[in-house]
Amino acid sequence: MISVSGREWKEEKVNKRILEKIEQEYNFSKIVSKLIVSRNFDKEEIYSINNNLKLSNFFQNNSDFIDSVKIVEKLIKHKEKICIFGDYDVDGSASTSLLVNFFQSISHPFFYYIPDRVKDGYGASVKIFKKIILKKPKLVIMVDCGSTNNEAINYLNQNNIKSLIIDHHEINKPYPKADVIINPKKNNGYLEYDYLCATTLTYFFLEMLNKKMKCKMDLKKYLINVLLATVCDVMPLRKLNRLIAKKVINEFKINENKAFKELYELNNRKNKISINDLGYLIGPILNAGGRLGKSNYATELLSSENQNLINKRSLELINLNNKRKKIENITLKNIDLDMLKNQNDNIIVYYNPNINEGLIGIIASRLKDYFNKPSIVITNSNDILKGSARSIYKYNLGRVIKLSLDRNLIINGGGHNMAAGFSLKKENLSNFKSFVNKDFLKNYIFSNNVYMYDFEASSSALNKEFYKDLQQIGPFGTGNPLPTFLFKDFKILKSSILNEKHVSCILKSNKGIAINSIAFNSSNSEIGKYLLNYKKNLNVLGQISENFWNNKKTLQLIIKDLVL
Repeated sequence: MISVSGREWKEEKVNKRILEKIEQEYNFSKIVSKLIVSRNFDKEEIYSINNNLKLSNFFQNNSDFIDSVKIVEKLIKHKEKICIFGDYDVDGSASTSLLVNFFQSISHPFFYYIPDRVKDGYGASVKIFKKIILKKPKLVIMVDCGSTNNEAINYLNQNNIKSLIIDHHEINKPYPKADVIINPKKNNGYLEYDYLCATTLTYFFLEMLNKKMKCKMDLKKYLINVLLATVCDVMPLRKLNRLIAKKVINEFKINENKAFKELYELNNRKNKISINDLGYLIGPILNAGGRLGKSNYATELLSSENQNLINKRSLELINLNNKRKKIENITLKNIDLDMLKNQNDNIIVYYNPNINEGLIGIIASRLKDYFNKPSIVITNSNDILKGSARSIYKYNLGRVIKLSLDRNLIINGGGHNMAAGFSLKKENLSNFKSFVNKDFLKNYIFSNNVYMYDFEASSSALNKEFYKDLQQIGPFGTGNPLPTFLFKDFKILKSSILNEKHVSCILKSNKGIAINSIAFNSSNSEIGKYLLNYKKNLNVLGQISENFWNNKKTLQLIIKDLVL
């Protein structure tokens, strides 16, 4: 069936024999069993649905982790100064703050440096390290960066400064000559964990160091940082990430974390923390500093116990995020979405020399959501072009940026499966655009713009019991999205535009069941036009979620598409 947005929708099909086996063996409902099969849950993931699994350190016998612990342990024993060098996004800030909290807990001499997005660019450089070595560190720990900074690492080596990289971005041979590199993509026995973000890797490294040195830091209370970074870096909530997510959602007490408590109170939130809160409330606020010239604010907030500083930084970051939203809305309004749609490219590549450099990533994310295609946004920066890319699930953008670098199409760049950044010369823009689109055709398995929904459901399923049943395979996020259902014969009631971009309405079924519904970022789309004007019955493709408003939890339907 073809939707109002021009997409073809089909129901996800699964092997009936396997479906029946899951139903019988585990006594799950048919819909939960179908989701388990269609999402290829392994035995451990299935077992974890009704059982609490212990969060084990899978890296305790890995040579990269062991060698890293030895280096840091030796420097700590000799009280040598350590520099932490982190990226300016949430993953970089969260992993930096883990290390800051650890070194503070043992009163070890250290300092950290978060680069400025515009002035310093992404990752380490000789220019930055020339400033850093003036403080005479004996070791530089790079988190969420470093995998492609060979020249900068060589500079440290020339100055007899040790280096440790903890990263998850694509890494090229020859590898940087750091003393140790923790990166699953290096393929040194833990490639299966390439879906972990830098903060997760840093957490398990610190757990080993904490144990080896018999320190008393309670690392578990910082698992919220790990989940925050996982969600904000768009890592799949599967396997180990899903286990961490379940543990945090069930056990995290916001009153015991000053930074999160402050952000919640300033935003008048009283609900238990959720994946959506991390991805759509906390994450954007923390990222705002890195986008608008205050790159160290998030790390300061996440690693401080000073209530005055926490309040000050929280307010500043919230104000920066509000400023970011205004700039973002203006930028999006000026983009000709119809033109991009008519180009019919497999990867959206949008160049505008006037876009704020700090916002190209979030604009790419918005275009990716709108078109459901990998999207790259490029702007002008000091006589070169800078780009940021966001991908759809199962297409590795970090890989294609690496290939572009190998072919000298870009000056530098790096990334992981879902996001990447790079710089290039303007004369190479056309060749770069052609290359990434050809790569997508060659490497992404897709079926002619066909979108899948999980199940056709009756409107009678719009109840808390059904919603609770679905939560068994949560938490939901990248790699394990909210299930999409087809609901037939709904009528649109009381539709309106929220915040100039979302469409809110009440949908009522032919059985008389009504539900509050919302279509995000749809006010200028075909979906939005129908929700605001269509008077006849239609079919709705949507996801059931829980909305917390005025201290009350209610179910709502997130509208993904409409079929006449």
